[in-house]
Amino acid sequence: MRRYLIAGLLVWVPLGITIWVLVFLVTTLDRTLLLLPEGARPEAVLGFHVPGLGVVLSLGILLLTGVIAANFFGARLILFWEALLGRIPFVKSIYSSVKQVSDTLLSDSGNAFRKALLVEFPYPGSWTIAFLTGTPGASVAVHMEGEHVSVYVPTTPNPTSGYFVMLPRSRVHELDMTVDEALKYIISMGVVAPRSRTVAEPPALGAQATRALRN
Repeated sequence: MRRYLIAGLLVWVPLGITIWVLVFLVTTLDRTLLLLPEGARPEAVLGFHVPGLGVVLSLGILLLTGVIAANFFGARLILFWEALLGRIPFVKSIYSSVKQVSDTLLSDSGNAFRKALLVEFPYPGSWTIAFLTGTPGASVAVHMEGEHVSVYVPTTPNPTSGYFVMLPRSRVHELDMTVDEALKYIISMGVVAPRSRTVAEPPALGAQATRALRN
């Protein structure tokens, strides 16, 4: 009986969590219907609520915004909007910080979270998976000896919280796995291991890494 119960859980737990997440997303996005005039909402026109219509409306708003932002006049309008927000105290700090982070994470040319790394954390001899986020700023790098990299160390099973550390490049090892595989490995607390590659061992980022480990 225990074996059958576990087999049933293995079927229903992933399915149930997936359905719960989808229902949560659809319910949240359906609130965008509140942007429509009361007379234009599905309840007033059709007489009943249409689940998922808010998702379509949200996608339409995003696509329309992208089309407007991609042309010359839209770009000028966005610059004017950002300049206006830049004059408001407190709002300026929040908006500029969030915009810089979103531009870095969502930009195709950005390097944030593009590489999975193996680092020693939180103390020597203890290893964990982290993500490369860039290099330290010039004002910070002048106080460090040698080349360093900026690293985000996520927590498990919730990778949205974690630690930001700056480590010597010689102590950082690039892993032969994708970011998606690394996230699954972290969220599952090591249960879902990435598929093995043909590489015998994870490559180091430089020859200094071997000397550092020997020392």
